[in-house]
Amino acid sequence: MSSPAPAAIRQAATVLLLRDAAAGLEVYLLRRTRGMPFAGGMSAYPGGGVDERDGDTDLAWIGPPPADWAAAFGCDERLARELVCAAVRETFEEAGVLLAGPDDGAGVVPDVSGDDWEAQRQALLAHELSLAELLAGRGLALRADLLRPFAHWITPPEERRRYDTKFFAALLPAGQEARDVSGEADEAVWTTPAAALDEHAGGTRPMLPPTIHTLGQLAPFPDAAAALLGSPPAPLEPIMPTFAEGPDGRWALLPDGTRIRMVVPLPS
Repeated sequence: MSSPAPAAIRQAATVLLLRDAAAGLEVYLLRRTRGMPFAGGMSAYPGGGVDERDGDTDLAWIGPPPADWAAAFGCDERLARELVCAAVRETFEEAGVLLAGPDDGAGVVPDVSGDDWEAQRQALLAHELSLAELLAGRGLALRADLLRPFAHWITPPEERRRYDTKFFAALLPAGQEARDVSGEADEAVWTTPAAALDEHAGGTRPMLPPTIHTLGQLAPFPDAAAALLGSPPAPLEPIMPTFAEGPDGRWALLPDGTRIRMVVPLPS
């Protein structure tokens, strides 16, 4: 009997939202609610799949053009535009943080927490409004210059749900606050990468291999500026793990030989 064909791959974007705190560099993590069809009970960064309207060309854009992102992620310019827009849209939808500013390039919008903003965030979630329409209506531009390419992971063929995910890093804009507004998370925390990795090792914060590995990449940086400056040079090599079972548990194996122990969510 022939093996079933691998699941179709969906394009996705996720954002390592960073800030500086007394404890050092912190990153924003959401714990996905149990019962979610993908990664339920796992801690992850804000992010999600590309929407069909993320490719809208009618939006003001500040920063590296789509051609530069295409070179970083090894894709065409249309997909690069969609990925950057998805990163900005998902960060607003899931964390209430908007990487945008006046279309004359004068800074970043300082506060997006009012009732009018919330109504538009809900409209985005309901697909009643596109990111381009939201920005145009407020005279804002997408701030691609606030993002950095950070990693590229592809779900292996044996998984039922497959994603080709581009990871971005971004500094929390001054005046804005990340908020647990996604409806898909039961916990939202700012934490140092080292603390999150310690919790994972202790079995109290399950995470998928891309989250674990990128936290390890962040951990050596003393602050957000260093992390953004130290983002890997383009083009990024995609990482597709394989999995192995052993007497000591299940492991994800990366192409460079790295082994990442898999931890399942604790029972409710």
